[in-house]
Amino acid sequence: MSLPRAGLITRLMDAIAPTQRLARLAHHARALGKAKLIVSPERTCLRLKRRWKGKAPQPRFIFVPHGAGDRSVTYHPDMVGFDAMLVSGQKVADEMIRHRIADPSRIAIIGYPKFDLIDTQAAPDFFGNGRPTFLYNPHFDPHLSSWYDHGPGIIDWFAFGAGQDFNLIFAPHIMLFRKTIHTSPEYRVLRRRPDLNPRWRERPNIRIDVDSDALCDMSYTLGADAYIGDVSSQIYEFLVRPRPAFFIDTHNSAEEPDPPYLSWRAGDTVRSNEALFALLPAFRERGSLYRKRQQEIFDYTMSGSDRSSSDRGADAILSWLATGAFAAGDTAGSGRLMQSV
Repeated sequence: MSLPRAGLITRLMDAIAPTQRLARLAHHARALGKAKLIVSPERTCLRLKRRWKGKAPQPRFIFVPHGAGDRSVTYHPDMVGFDAMLVSGQKVADEMIRHRIADPSRIAIIGYPKFDLIDTQAAPDFFGNGRPTFLYNPHFDPHLSSWYDHGPGIIDWFAFGAGQDFNLIFAPHIMLFRKTIHTSPEYRVLRRRPDLNPRWRERPNIRIDVDSDALCDMSYTLGADAYIGDVSSQIYEFLVRPRPAFFIDTHNSAEEPDPPYLSWRAGDTVRSNEALFALLPAFRERGSLYRKRQQEIFDYTMSGSDRSSSDRGADAILSWLATGAFAAGDTAGSGRLMQSV
């Protein structure tokens, strides 16, 4: 069946698995097999290695993470199939090595490519009323996300409660409203996503966006005065300029002495909406307590340079090619130390 004819079927099956992505890979496998290198922000492409098993020569696979988050899925064991990695900062490199996903010689620290395209000093104003603006950015994973049990109450507080003197941008992970039923294979959880209350859109201090390009282009992380979230890696895009941040812990054991995610050290972490609402009016004061730590966390996660991330990444690839790191049968690495270019 051709890819266009299979479109409807694969779209329906996407509710269970990344069917469309796999169908596209299969459809273009022959053309992709002629490439020397394949650079990808996700691991589904590694399925091509199985398809090409026994054939030579094959393209080499380079991983460029599409975020810089702290979740365990960011360091999935399958990613050992990549031949090299271009990562944003020392944190990601350290974790790849700690999880035994990549040899240091196959990792280059290049900064965050997204910042090449964004004016990180921009501060778009979506309300024009002079009030402080909060961004609420929940994840979609039904085990980790705050949306399922806390989210509607948070928007209600801003729309109808004591938070009406503030603005709120509700801009969740772009996958949250792609499905009604969400599964978490990692944690074996399945839940129905709560719907939006139509009355929220009527409030002048509320902006709801569940599907536009602004969810991905940093418009909201740059335009907010404070951040509310859970486990989304977008916190690191917000911290490009340190500002107050609050996190909702939906799943971590109360007995755990340290937060399970580095990002949670960048602000107050709460377990209930009541605890969150008690802190928000003093968001500036709370944020000042974490400013130094936020900068340290950001610098550890995102390597800064006068050169663009794109140029640094290109140099790393050319270096690997020039030194024969991708030579046939070379799986041990070139012996060089991890490079920051």
